[in-house]
Parts: sequence; C-alpha cells; structure tokens
Amino acid sequence: MKKIVFLFIAAVMSCVSVQNVYAQSAVLKNFDYGPLITDFGMHAKIPNVSLSSETQLKVAFDVAAPGQGGKVNRKFDSLARFLNMHVAAGVPKENIQLALVVHGKAGMDLLVHETYSKVHQQDNANKALLLELMKNNVSVILCGQSATAYEINHSQLIKGVKMDLSAMTAHALLQQQGYTVNPF
Repeated sequence: MKKIVFLFIAAVMSCVSVQNVYAQSAVLKNFDYGPLITDFGMHAKIPNVSLSSETQLKVAFDVAAPGQGGKVNRKFDSLARFLNMHVAAGVPKENIQLALVVHGKAGMDLLVHETYSKVHQQDNANKALLLELMKNNVSVILCGQSATAYEINHSQLIKGVKMDLSAMTAHALLQQQGYTVNPF
C-alpha cells in the first residue's frame, strides 16, 4: 500500500513539474534579453509606450534579501531588466542612471568568488551580472553598517562596488541627486 501511495505521489509531482515548466516557457515566450545586457534582464517589448528619447530616469533599487546560493539575485537582475526594457522602448542608455543599494545579508552577493565560495561552496553567480551593470554605469553601493556586521571588507568586494556609511546615507544622498526609489 505504501508503494502505491508513493508511486501515486511521484506521478502527480512529475505532472505538476511538467506543467510548471510548460507554463513558465509559455509565459516567457514573449520575453527576451537585450538590447543592452544580453545575458540578464529578460523583458517583453511593449508597442506604443509613452516614452521618448527625451525621457530621463534616475532610480535607486534597495536590496536586502540575498539570492539563493549559486543563483543570480533576482533583485539584482531587476536592474538589467530595467535597463533593457527602457532602452528597447527608445530611452537612450545615457538618459538612465541607476543605483543598487545593498544591505543586510544581500551584501554577501557582492563578494569575490574566493570569499563567496567559503560560505556557499561555489562561485558567486552574481559577479557577471554586477560587472555588466557597472559597465553600463550602474552604481553598486554596499551599506557600511551591514559590511561591518557581516565582516565584509573592501578587498572582498567585486571590483567597482562602493561602500557608504550606511544604506540610509546612500539613499539620502541619492535622493538629493534626484533619484527615486523603485519599490519593486
């Protein structure tokens, strides 16, 4: 009887998995990467949007939750998606200024492979994305208070990541420069 119940549950779970894969691929069929960052930031092109080549965007993203070990932090990927979808909609890359303010355990996602692998036993999947973001003029800022709490020093950070006194300070300074905070 236990075998029959186990086999039934296994059959149901495999059907659910197949349905999830099908549903996900069906949903994502209208999504693509690029035009700016080609390996991250999937988005859908939307015709007839109300953006112009004059649109100016200055947006800060706040991230405190770490990604799952070995996977790209979905919140970091949001910046690539933001860049890709707005450039695809006609906003010049030069008109988009983004900042990624990282605090809490998400600070671990900013570590070089050597340090990251001591904690997660694998390379940091975020490194390539972060380098692409910074190559596209995104400021990546780590909260100094979180860095101290998690014993992170400058030498452990991916090259180009900056550290500020705190995430609160970073956001206050960014707001003075005209940045808005993205709630997503």
